[in-house]
Amino acid sequence: MPRMTAARAAVEILKREGITNAFGVPGAAINPFYKALKEGGGISHTLARHVEGASHMAEGYTRAKAGNIGVCIGTSGPAGTDMITGLYSAIADSIPILCITGQAPVSKLHKEDFQAVDIASIAGPVTKAATTVLEAAQVPGVFQQAFHLMRSGRPGPVLIDLPIDVQQTEIEFDPETYEPLPVYKPQATRAQAEKAIRFLLESERPLIVAGGGIINADASDLLVEFAELTGVPVISTLMGWGTISDDHELSAGMVGVQTSHRYGNATFLESDFVLGIGNRWANRHTGYNLDAYTQGRTFVHVDIEPTQIGKIFAPDYGIASDAKAALELFIEVARELKAEGRLPDFSAWAASAQERKATLQRRTHFENIPMKPQRVYEEMNKAFGPETRYVTTIGLSQIAAAQFLHVYRPRHWINCGQAGPLGWTIPAAIGAATADRETPIVALSGDYDFQFMIEELAVAAQHKVPYVHVLVNNAYLGLIRQAQIGLDINFQVNLEFENINTPELGVYGVDHIKVAEGLGVKAIRVTDPEELGAAFEQAKRLAAEHSVPVVVEAILERITNISMSRTVDMSDVTEFEEIATEPGHAPTAIRPLV
Repeated sequence: MPRMTAARAAVEILKREGITNAFGVPGAAINPFYKALKEGGGISHTLARHVEGASHMAEGYTRAKAGNIGVCIGTSGPAGTDMITGLYSAIADSIPILCITGQAPVSKLHKEDFQAVDIASIAGPVTKAATTVLEAAQVPGVFQQAFHLMRSGRPGPVLIDLPIDVQQTEIEFDPETYEPLPVYKPQATRAQAEKAIRFLLESERPLIVAGGGIINADASDLLVEFAELTGVPVISTLMGWGTISDDHELSAGMVGVQTSHRYGNATFLESDFVLGIGNRWANRHTGYNLDAYTQGRTFVHVDIEPTQIGKIFAPDYGIASDAKAALELFIEVARELKAEGRLPDFSAWAASAQERKATLQRRTHFENIPMKPQRVYEEMNKAFGPETRYVTTIGLSQIAAAQFLHVYRPRHWINCGQAGPLGWTIPAAIGAATADRETPIVALSGDYDFQFMIEELAVAAQHKVPYVHVLVNNAYLGLIRQAQIGLDINFQVNLEFENINTPELGVYGVDHIKVAEGLGVKAIRVTDPEELGAAFEQAKRLAAEHSVPVVVEAILERITNISMSRTVDMSDVTEFEEIATEPGHAPTAIRPLV
């Protein structure tokens, strides 16, 4: 049997599990692993500027391409605690990433050694498994199990903590005979599929709710095939956006209290049957008034995680299944019914959904200076085509993006849907761009998100990772300010100050252009909405020429309230701005305004 250090065995397993890229920050307690990484070869490493950034890079890497698993590496103590946010973001959205941390020697774990912390206990609630390996001979088995867990059932992250002496201990391990463990995914049965379709046959106004589980299962083509076969309109969740192209005749928009369309909510409220596939009934989709969401409708829920069924509300029928397996059976049953002439004709219902799509629109075309954010998204629709992959996190910028941008393909909307940590966007964009160098990436941030992990721009400059980063700047915590309206306060949300080094900015404070350029990337500031289109084109040229990110900063009016529900009720959404009443008000809408 070959002998090697446990750290080298771990690296060999990573390669045989398909890992080609890793993101991290070395340190004393993880240096033996880094030595093995160097000597083993075959895995490219991106040096992050912050360990949390490395975890979000791993997330972006996983989310961008089917089958990917991002790996993030850090030393003992604060490196592991810094990556907790990335692990939380990953488990919340069912994203598999592997976090590897160094640790103090086994004999020192109970002695409060320098940077020794029980990271496995800390990470436990936000991982599928978190293990401090105490015996070197267990390292291969722990890594093998980690990949099995990450891929089986509902995907999610795993943390492996390696004491430095465990990493350095030699063990018997033969990489040539290593094989990944079989992946387990629950499968729907034919009888379950037939029963689910019976609910569809009994309905008059059915909808499919397509969740992120469909994208995780790489089953978007099957979802579209099933929708086309049955003629049933599709509502995408925020995590499932792109499963069906926005311009598809059966795409009915998004539903919810924030990231939703007027026409999507209106169509949902007219429906009488909902088939949810790979979705969680998240509160930003359903709202807290579940009566408004469920009343008058029958529900079938398909999810890979059995305990997810009935967690938010009890469906009329639930199926624990991988989305791909369920859709294959749904298609099989629907084809047979169609051949027998037993599928209902839902064309009038689908047409009514498209009519709402062409009439219930929000206005985007404003000529104000400082500009309104809606105009930024209108110009983005013009400048960035169907091949664009958007990356964004949270805030009014993300909410407005979901209301106004268009997504045409799965994995072309990279968004941390549940956790929403500020600072996520830059490192996630780097991870996504590392995974797929061919697809153009456009990141989107508000000013506060941009400032949280701005140092990671230097990583993209160092490693030649080009993309366009749209920064909408109103020098405000916009979403928090809007949430404070109901409390009649405007407190600790103002970011404005007069920058003594850039007086021309007025009260907009941070000079993002100087900071971005200081970190090695290109940056453009725009104050007139008429100049946005030219700026986006220039950004694309500069990114291609220099192979670095290009920041396009749009200076916004200080206060714009974006449409959302004050009562967290999807049937009660407040339209703060004037709505579109003529075609020129929404020139980049998917369907021309009627």
